[in-house]
Amino acid sequence: MSNFHHPIAGHVYAVTGASSGYGFAIAQAIVAAGAVVGLIARGQENLDLALATIGSENGFIATADVSDSKQAGAALQKIHAHFGRLDGLVNNAGMARPGSIETYSDDEITSQLQLNIAAAMYCSRAAIPYLKNANNPRIVNISSASAEHHDEMQGLSLYAATKAALERLSRDTRREVQEYGIGVTILRPGAAMTEFVADWDMAKLKTAVDVWNERQGRWMDSGMEPGHVADALVYCLGVPPGVSVDLLEVRPNKLVEKFKF
Repeated sequence: MSNFHHPIAGHVYAVTGASSGYGFAIAQAIVAAGAVVGLIARGQENLDLALATIGSENGFIATADVSDSKQAGAALQKIHAHFGRLDGLVNNAGMARPGSIETYSDDEITSQLQLNIAAAMYCSRAAIPYLKNANNPRIVNISSASAEHHDEMQGLSLYAATKAALERLSRDTRREVQEYGIGVTILRPGAAMTEFVADWDMAKLKTAVDVWNERQGRWMDSGMEPGHVADALVYCLGVPPGVSVDLLEVRPNKLVEKFKF
């Protein structure tokens, strides 16, 4: 099928955390479907590389730390001003840090709460006035299978809790914006190979993995790539007006032995 005929072709979407991992895969999938994308992330260099890959004719970058409300609002305003419209927002930016309630520092607690919950609220608050005038408008909040399944990983209690809170927030947002025709989707992915763990404390990660292996056996789910999640998201964006995918979970389904340190 030609990209021109895809339901989201010609639309404009903003994606947070768009310079790598799920966010970049989502941006690529949106462009492949014939839409354009505003890429939001903190790192200018990675954003430049992402834009070079998808093409400047298909995207626009807005450098921002969306855990800061002013930066989040400014980023959405810039994207809307550049394209002249906004049809959807993908709240993908998030972070996790391995640890336990006993050992988390104040900064580890605050940073995860701010990016995983507050940032989604800041961006949604900024986007909703634009989406009220959009064609088949959507908000998609990227959750995590860890919000529902206890076997995803050990030592990520705070991350899982923030994603569970994001899911509840999504359900209430749905009712708040339903009168404007804005669909709200929770997309709940399992694990895939990304740069998500690149800056984790390896000692804390080892502790968490050791406990995970000991308590929940030698096997884990594998076999999923970021593109699989991105394809699912594009489907959610493209369902007809008046229809909403409220919750979609995409998980790997290949049993492999857990990694060990």
